[in-house]
Amino acid sequence: MTIQIDSTTTVRELVGRYPQTRPVFEEHGIDYCCGGGQALADAARQRGVKLAPLVTALQQALASSPTPSAAVDRDWYAASLAELVQHIVSVHHAYLKQNLPRLRALVAKVLSAHGASHGDMLRQVQSLYGALDAELSSHLLKEEQILFPYVVALETHATAGSPRPAAPFGHVGNPIRQMEHEHESAGTALERLRAVTGNYALPPDACPTFAALYEGLDQLEADLHQHIHLENNILFPRAIECEGYLLRQESSRAFSTMRH
Repeated sequence: MTIQIDSTTTVRELVGRYPQTRPVFEEHGIDYCCGGGQALADAARQRGVKLAPLVTALQQALASSPTPSAAVDRDWYAASLAELVQHIVSVHHAYLKQNLPRLRALVAKVLSAHGASHGDMLRQVQSLYGALDAELSSHLLKEEQILFPYVVALETHATAGSPRPAAPFGHVGNPIRQMEHEHESAGTALERLRAVTGNYALPPDACPTFAALYEGLDQLEADLHQHIHLENNILFPRAIECEGYLLRQESSRAFSTMRH
């Protein structure tokens, strides 16, 4: 494996194809989900990280053997868009549909039991989580009912010659920009939840339900990072590329017809 890394290499290029680089970004506090499109120089500058040591750490990660988890991480650039969509829906959307209501109930239960001692903090958690829950629930529906079916149909049109799908939203980049905006909003909410809870530090009087809530929120954040990474860094750019290729083909055919 040989890749030249410099200041212009994007975070997306590395985490998408080389999962073993993700811990390096995590260690340096660099967002590889919503911020995946940034060049390394910009990402490092934002986090106050020196570029040269970051590049060195990334090169070392590339030279080392992937971790067991990275080794089994599928190459989603080689898979079809339909397979990637199915994976996102069956793994990450299913996770959210199961855990969003569970965590909603835990937030209410912990606030009821510990409101006297930790009411200010827990009311902030309830407010932040409630907004995140509502936005994510709506987000999943828009992806599953509008964006994802279009992306799959677009790929089928490109590979099997099926009819070109109608796009009521214009180009695919339009709904993608909205999804990315909502990803950023979710990321901000998760950062605020972590800050409000002191990095999910349990108070001395925490009960098992309190611990279950913090553990669940921490797991939700980890799953969303992977979920958003797959969409922002792999699915969305590939969908835009697929549509662009088809539009160029159509334009070329139209031009050829006009000439004849």
